[in-house]
Amino acid sequence: MATMMERIKEYLRGPKGQEHAHRVKVMARDPQNQSRLRYFMDRWRSRGTHH
Repeated sequence: MATMMERIKEYLRGPKGQEHAHRVKVMARDPQNQSRLRYFMDRWRSRGTHH
């Protein structure tokens, strides 16, 4: 039985996986998406510091 990681790797090698990987890379270059991600990561990191 294939592990989850093997199944993901197999998917990413296929044409549909390659298309999704390309779209993610393009979206990651967008400054607005980068800002949005930083905002949520900062909120997520600061969650544990509150008492």
